[in-house]
Amino acid sequence: MVKANLTVISNFIFLGFSHYPKVEVIVFVLCLLMYLITLLGNVILISITVLDSHLHKPMYFFLSNLSFLDIWYTSSALTPMLANFVSGKNTISFSGCAIQMYFSLAMGSTECVLLSMMAYDRYVAICNPLRYPIIMNKSVCVQIAAGSWVTGCLTALVETMSVLHQSLFGKNIINHFTCEILAVLKLVCVDTSRVQLIMLVISVLLLPMPMLLICISYAFILFNILRISSVDGRSKAFSTCAAHLTVVVLFYGTALSMYLKPSAVDSQEIDKFIALVYAGLTPMLNPIIYSLRNKEVKAAVKKLLIRNSLCAFLIPSSK
Repeated sequence: MVKANLTVISNFIFLGFSHYPKVEVIVFVLCLLMYLITLLGNVILISITVLDSHLHKPMYFFLSNLSFLDIWYTSSALTPMLANFVSGKNTISFSGCAIQMYFSLAMGSTECVLLSMMAYDRYVAICNPLRYPIIMNKSVCVQIAAGSWVTGCLTALVETMSVLHQSLFGKNIINHFTCEILAVLKLVCVDTSRVQLIMLVISVLLLPMPMLLICISYAFILFNILRISSVDGRSKAFSTCAAHLTVVVLFYGTALSMYLKPSAVDSQEIDKFIALVYAGLTPMLNPIIYSLRNKEVKAAVKKLLIRNSLCAFLIPSSK
């Protein structure tokens, strides 16, 4: 049997939304806006968690990690598409496709684990408030964050290598706007059952299992919140968890619909729009959701703005 290895292909061609020229322009404008807002929002969130000592808490440490990976996640998925639209070239090199696929998978997988760890952090904070500083100390937080990153990066490496070692027989047209692993897998001309099994196992480990941990954590959280006699205390606890739950529903909802949908349901056009949601919309909404619903974050932003305004006013006057 004649076998052509994937490495003989020097570049790939994206179809993107070329079948819908008018939609393509709208998608470009929306993606550009989402990307700029994502960068601005997440950079601000990281900055205030670093600069404001009141935010040096486990929750904001994990939140800054989430913002950092959202920047990388959106950049790896949307930047090449935006650049290709401006240049008019819908191509990407083989190495570029491999790097893009890896980073998208790594950031997405890391977020799956990190969101479940953030749910555990909320569980400890609400259900064991007196022991919270001891259980979630600085060393534990760093280990949890590092474990999330290592898990995401290793699983992404396994998935990327398993796909890139397949044979394409010269096929290089990707019916997507990015090197999304499922879209690239459709180019393979040999039996992909082994790769699909690997992806299924990893998807189960990174989607349903973290979601189960989140559900268990919030079941205990809800039970403890309902036992709080103070209305203000109950409201504060609900408010603390609401932002995280909103992010979880957005992220896991789109990820599950993409990677664990029935094999009979196969619409590449729908997959493209789902990809836009979890690659562009969700990272953009994360800092907005956390900042709008969090009094501490809003107070830190105001403090930072006032400090910068005073500096801008005093420095010229001293001259």
